[in-house]
Amino acid sequence: ICLAHNGNLTNARQLADVLMREDRRHLNTSSDSEVLLNVLASELQRFGTTSASAADIFAAISATFRRIQGGYAVVAMILGHGVIGFRDPHGIRPLVIGKRDTPRGREHMIASESVALDQSGFELLRDVGPGEAVYIDETGRLHTRQCAEAIFIDMQGRMHAAQCAPAGKHTPCIFEYVYFARPDSIIDNISVYKARLRMGELLADKIRRTRPQHDIDVVIPIPDTSRTSAMQVAQILGVKYREGFIKNRYIGRTFIMPEQGQRKKSVRNKLNAIDLEFRGKNVLLVDDSIVRGTTSAQIIEIAREAGANKVYFASAAPPVRYPNVYGIDMP
Repeated sequence: ICLAHNGNLTNARQLADVLMREDRRHLNTSSDSEVLLNVLASELQRFGTTSASAADIFAAISATFRRIQGGYAVVAMILGHGVIGFRDPHGIRPLVIGKRDTPRGREHMIASESVALDQSGFELLRDVGPGEAVYIDETGRLHTRQCAEAIFIDMQGRMHAAQCAPAGKHTPCIFEYVYFARPDSIIDNISVYKARLRMGELLADKIRRTRPQHDIDVVIPIPDTSRTSAMQVAQILGVKYREGFIKNRYIGRTFIMPEQGQRKKSVRNKLNAIDLEFRGKNVLLVDDSIVRGTTSAQIIEIAREAGANKVYFASAAPPVRYPNVYGIDMP
């Protein structure tokens, strides 16, 4: 089995203990992806993979759903059978199916974003539903089934599970739209680009409402993700939009770096200011979000050093209210 996983298993540690103690499986790393791989392998083995039908594959995935908790989108290739994909019961992480017609017949593709389908010559068929599994067999035929359990709690507080019942409430991660996804992607039938435009509209409305006599001269985005929102803010406020920061393409995502010192140093290496866009001006900096505030403080400092008269800083995202444990290092 070759498996790729986007997300976090919140019960990975407990599962690792069970896998080693009861399933007699050896784990080489502390990665929850390895835990997930072994749970899936264990269930496929239990349902017999030598002559497994689509029903057996889905039964194994249903059993995997019963054991794992968290937010996850998974795609796996099973030798001699085909490709499977499944998404957590709340649809927290994105997963899409694509199709293309060839002289040999229809082909299917599973990916996190529709843009991956576009670039590979596939057409977006639909999103994989929360708690749904898809199976592309060796002949290229697509099989789908709702495999997550719905958990019902009775009046006495007892839990009851119904296999292959409709999944729970769909609660996708908004950070896909705020930051992670490419603007040309469509996730759960929502254009990421349009979502970011709307965030810019709401931010501009809030600025006009709270500071109707604002003294902003120019709106500058923090590249790259906030550009769409920042352009909309500038247009609605009726002020100039300018690119004031140049981004170093060889520095990774700073907010997911493990150490504070590393994050601070990386911001300096990542962004460089064009002084003439800042000197003597009242600048509104628009970022896609504020996670820790480390990069925000550093960016404001860079803008002041570039000669800005006043620096305003705004986030296009709704407030982050709670910790995120489903695949983003967000306290």
